[in-house]
Amino acid sequence: MRKPLTLRILSSLDAKSWIALGIFLALALVVVPVLHLNFPEDSAFHVSTYAITLIGKIMCYALVAVAMDLIWGYGGILSLGHGLFFALGGYAFGMYLMRQIGRDGSYQSDLPDFMVFLDWKELPWFWVGSDSFLWVALLVLVVPALIAFVFGYFAFRSRIRGVYFSIITQALTYAAMLLFFRNETGFGGNNGFTDFKRILGFSITAPETRVVLFGLSALALIGTLLLARYLVTSKFGRVLTAIRDAESRVMFIGYNPLWYKLFVWTLSAMLCAVAGALYVPQVGIINPSEMSVANSIEIAIWVAVGGRGTLLGPVIGAFIVNLAKSWFTVSFPEYWLFFLGTLFIVATLYLPQGVVGLWVRLRAGRRREEATPGVVAKGVEA
Repeated sequence: MRKPLTLRILSSLDAKSWIALGIFLALALVVVPVLHLNFPEDSAFHVSTYAITLIGKIMCYALVAVAMDLIWGYGGILSLGHGLFFALGGYAFGMYLMRQIGRDGSYQSDLPDFMVFLDWKELPWFWVGSDSFLWVALLVLVVPALIAFVFGYFAFRSRIRGVYFSIITQALTYAAMLLFFRNETGFGGNNGFTDFKRILGFSITAPETRVVLFGLSALALIGTLLLARYLVTSKFGRVLTAIRDAESRVMFIGYNPLWYKLFVWTLSAMLCAVAGALYVPQVGIINPSEMSVANSIEIAIWVAVGGRGTLLGPVIGAFIVNLAKSWFTVSFPEYWLFFLGTLFIVATLYLPQGVVGLWVRLRAGRRREEATPGVVAKGVEA
């Protein structure tokens, strides 16, 4: 009898992994909220609002990195346009947050402030229903999935891959960014959406709300890791890896790579959109710059630095790069891009398996050193 899907997902990790996940969830759902809410700001144990926002934002980035690892690390599909799906999820949820402002905006109108400024008289048709949380949650998943499915179907059916696929995704993202920069599109132009007030009736800047969003980001990241782990260890994952290594041979034995690549590509886009939806209320703004090609390239750098094809590596890479970015952009902003470029070159040339691969090699070397004295002693005795 076949196991239920939930049990198969839960059994995809070993005991040590579950202990690590339990510790992470305890920190994210219990320890951090208690330290943030129950200790005064002048206490040494207090976790600041800045730290909550920064770590919550990086967890959203880590979710995007895992989504990228699914298609690049296991499917061999390098996308330089995943920033588009991240931004689409953010814009979809940003529409809901803009409607929640109501008459508390600068112009005290039922329309968002930027529409009043542009002398719009009514909401565009695609804003209909944006005041409903459930409808917007559906849009967060459906719109990026639909775009990814249509684009991926024609690209993979035409067997476009490698650098050509990367260039096409880059062009798609750049075109979308230019479209969203226009005021006529109804998405706030270059300013985007900002000045959010409420979410589900609660103040978006309240400490309790920030803690809840922080916890939801942690749960989304863990859920994504579990789902990804299940997929890559299943038959689907083995076929996907085979397609990455030798697509023509997989076709020769009777598999159609189109649907495998299309499924993981669409799923990756949906995961990016979920990350974008969680990112916007924590950061407080979404604008077309999130779709920039540079952001999409940076996602690939997170995966490369952490370790491609490892799942945990992209999470580590996202934290390393973005923590460094938060420090560099404050202390040495003019040197950040130089550091990022150097980091990518070093990771590519000297750490092909990323930080996780370096750790594995170091552990293997230590085990060999520990085993060597025993081997030498046996030789002497002989």
